[in-house]
Amino acid sequence: MSTVTEAAEGAGPDGTRAGAPEPPAAPARPKRALRQLGRNKLAFTGGVIAAVFVLVALAAPLIAPYDPARADFGSALAAPGPDHWLGTDDLGRDQLSRVIHGARASMQVGVLAVALAFVVGVPFGLIAGYYGRFADSLVSRLTDTLLAFPFLVLAVGLAAVLGPSLLNATIAIGISLVPQVIRVMRAETLRLKHLDYIGATIAGGGGDGTVLARHILPNAASALLVQATVGVPTAIIGEALLSFLGLGVQPPDPSLGVMLSSAQPYIAAAPWMAVFPGLAIVAATLAFNLFGDGLRDVLDPRGVTR
Repeated sequence: MSTVTEAAEGAGPDGTRAGAPEPPAAPARPKRALRQLGRNKLAFTGGVIAAVFVLVALAAPLIAPYDPARADFGSALAAPGPDHWLGTDDLGRDQLSRVIHGARASMQVGVLAVALAFVVGVPFGLIAGYYGRFADSLVSRLTDTLLAFPFLVLAVGLAAVLGPSLLNATIAIGISLVPQVIRVMRAETLRLKHLDYIGATIAGGGGDGTVLARHILPNAASALLVQATVGVPTAIIGEALLSFLGLGVQPPDPSLGVMLSSAQPYIAAAPWMAVFPGLAIVAATLAFNLFGDGLRDVLDPRGVTR
């Protein structure tokens, strides 16, 4: 009791006791983190390719050489050449323009679905990890129920219920990513809440809101950032699958999954219809995964070179 009283008397305005252990510093300063990331050639390459995909998605209307929905039956199934660098599809639509706009749709779903998963999953993970007991049991059981279904199966089921559209595909993929976000946030909260500076903040009169918002959440940001880089490629694959099955982007709007679906009858006569959108999906997902692995190594406090 006397210890708590002394701690409260020496507490600062933010609820942290004077002389108490400070919150752990960021595992690596920005310049050091960038140097470490630059030394990891695979992660650096992945980051560059991921950045290119983001820029292409943002500038798609400006850099696409043709209207992706404009049909030219006189140029149907044209092989790659000077006029159409990636060839045309069965309706004479420029493949390069459709890949560019398809990457835009993929990045849109990737970013928005991950954002939705974080908005829903982070608060539940915080509550479960910090308060424990009934809250933890309830959230964990719900999370385990969702995790019992494979990600793609859950996404397809939700999209089928919501109806085919890009918005509904984004919602379905975002909800399917929620369990992973909850698990990461819960694990980080369980790890952080037992550290000395958290105990000192509570002893000094800091409320739950102060602990969660000013200490636990900021110090869990590294793990959440890595989870985001893992979630984006998962969402890209999910969007491609849903669009391939007719549950995502609807023709004639371009999507990498729609392009692969349209290419099936022409795989022998016009293989470029499937090869280029397939390569775009592989490149995007591999780039984000490599960048995420490198980012995890940089932000992991145990892996920082002193």
